[in-house]
Amino acid sequence: MTDVKLRSSESTSNLPKLRRNASSSSDMSSMASQGPSTNTAPLRRTSSWTFDDKILVQALYKVLLSVSKSYPIVLYIRDVEKFLHKSPKMYLLFEKLLNKLDGPVLVLGSRIVDMESDEELDYRLTVLFPYNIEIKPPENENHLVSWKSQLEEDMKMIQFQDNRNHIMEVLAENDLECDDLGSICLSDTMCLSKYIEEIVVSAVSYHLMNNKDPDYRNGKLVLSTKSLSHASEIFQGNKMTDKDSMKLEVTDGTLKASEKAIAPTTAKSETKPASSLPPVRPPAAGAPAPRVESKTELEKKDNPPPSAKVPEGTADNEFEKRIRPEVIPANEIGVSFDDIGALDDIKESLHELVMLPLRRPDLFKGGLLKPCRGILLFGPPGTGKTMLAKAIANEAQASFINVSMSTITSKWFGEDEKNVRALFTLAAKVSPTIIFVDEVDSMLGQRNRAGEHEAMRKIKNEFMTHWDGLLSRSDQRILVLAATNRPFDLDEAIIRRFERRIMVGLPSMESRELIMRRLLSKEKVDERLNFKELATMTEGYSGSDLKNLCTTAAYRPVRELIQKERKKELEKLKREKGETPSDLPKKKEETITLRPLSMTDLKEAKNQVAASFASEGVCMSELRQWNELYGEGGSRKKEQLTYFL
Repeated sequence: MTDVKLRSSESTSNLPKLRRNASSSSDMSSMASQGPSTNTAPLRRTSSWTFDDKILVQALYKVLLSVSKSYPIVLYIRDVEKFLHKSPKMYLLFEKLLNKLDGPVLVLGSRIVDMESDEELDYRLTVLFPYNIEIKPPENENHLVSWKSQLEEDMKMIQFQDNRNHIMEVLAENDLECDDLGSICLSDTMCLSKYIEEIVVSAVSYHLMNNKDPDYRNGKLVLSTKSLSHASEIFQGNKMTDKDSMKLEVTDGTLKASEKAIAPTTAKSETKPASSLPPVRPPAAGAPAPRVESKTELEKKDNPPPSAKVPEGTADNEFEKRIRPEVIPANEIGVSFDDIGALDDIKESLHELVMLPLRRPDLFKGGLLKPCRGILLFGPPGTGKTMLAKAIANEAQASFINVSMSTITSKWFGEDEKNVRALFTLAAKVSPTIIFVDEVDSMLGQRNRAGEHEAMRKIKNEFMTHWDGLLSRSDQRILVLAATNRPFDLDEAIIRRFERRIMVGLPSMESRELIMRRLLSKEKVDERLNFKELATMTEGYSGSDLKNLCTTAAYRPVRELIQKERKKELEKLKREKGETPSDLPKKKEETITLRPLSMTDLKEAKNQVAASFASEGVCMSELRQWNELYGEGGSRKKEQLTYFL
């Protein structure tokens, strides 16, 4: 084992700040910190693995065994002390691996200790690694310079590999691949690795728009580095625009007073190395060339004239960070249209409104055909409105932002409007984006409500302004998807902005049969189960009620199984104590299994689970009336009263 000793005064003062998921390869960074500072990015290798330790050791043993049969092999473990102390059983597993290994295999481990530290080596490590080699920095100045430069070169290569692995990991999580990542230089790889989570959706969108026949491999979309670089340029440009717009908010008097304080910062920004800038790639054929700002334009931004006005649509990064946790990637939603048993007509409408503009953007370049910006799903509770919203985001492969009052409101005056503004600017950065507002009537209700606070009116006005107003842009692919049980409480201006208003009503008998089949498709059911009879006797049940009915029925076989097991245990105890007569013939021990779900279980469960919504009640009649006025196929015409009342 190798001990690398460092001077504590130098190593502690110059350690670079690493990310929270930096790897154990940071030992190289601490050694390199003794030398001159370099423009290096933090490492992205994870500090722990998600798979089992036993699987790792077994796989490592198989690789070493197969390779050592052909030629000698060296296994190097960086920071071996942390590696073996990750879990209690890792040491035992690794010890077994070393005992089983034979042949030309050399295992090297390293760790870092301070020169002034008196810490002794763990005894268990000396058992595994009986030979210790101590490495100290060379005392000769010339040799020390060469040693530091070599460490820095090694550090750059490790960073390059870590950043590339991080990019590949994020792409794999989104079912994506990229063949030519090795062609990207070190600085470009650092930029991509830093913002890959934010730009992956935009890169996919750009790739699909500029490739009529995209390449797929094993069900994964193959991206090009040009698409990743283009998305990185757009993201970096938005960040620079936000910073510049924040500078414009300084008033004329404040600007003059703080001229001296801003000057050093401007000088530092002008001397920023070119390697930290995003890569500039030539645009694809037919695509508009990205706008590159000249030096004079940048100077104008840094030194705005006194009469420059504050742009209304700029967002503060501080507020965007608050909303960032609400962004849900499409691959984490886990709901598809196949999971929804019925609502085929609604699913077809949503395919046309949401998926078609994303898959065929060439058809929506005219004046009338434009992507839909607002869809309202309304109807009784439990009919699958929220589930439809999740399926839309998953099928469209769009970012999903779940918005509620806790996301927007703040106790500080004026921050509510800034949170709304940050919501839409963040959605533009991770576009295509679906902003989902559940129970929208609570946030965007009528503005003439008695006793409503003034802050709520400001939130609604700001939301409408950024959604579809003077500050909105037609090229931003942002869809506001909302769900409510009380659409008649919405404001008139909000209703106008929902271009499509779709009612998700109670399921019909055919739909109830499909829902029951979908719910019980993965369960063990009796072959004599009559789904048509079940659909007939559940009149007025919503999709949520049907799920509760099936869940209640599924508990009956489980209860019977538990009762049989208890009875079997009691009989076994009686036999052991001798309470059972010995002259009785001993029965063969039966295996108790879970019986299939039967029709009787569902009928008994119906006595416990009733419909949660009155299908002929006042609320349902109000929903039907509102659907006739504002919904699909409805009109605002009032019925003419007959002469005879």
